[in-house]
Amino acid sequence: MSVNPTYSKQAKDFLEKQPERQASRIRRAINNLPYGDIKKLKGYDNMYRLRIGDFRVVFENKNEMLHVIKIDNRGDVYK
Repeated sequence: MSVNPTYSKQAKDFLEKQPERQASRIRRAINNLPYGDIKKLKGYDNMYRLRIGDFRVVFENKNEMLHVIKIDNRGDVYK
């Protein structure tokens, strides 16, 4: 499955600040969705989190469109 995600400003900024190796690892994991360590977020419709090591990606899946809302370290992403 080929995914063409859209990114929020926060997600784009986070990826730009990361070393290229980590940024490409995160992008590769996002592009491989729906595979990976994914869990549905409680209390939200169509919102999920993807675990990539110590990073978490919060994304929304509506009408087969993927929107990355937030990318951050595991302790800070849910704040």
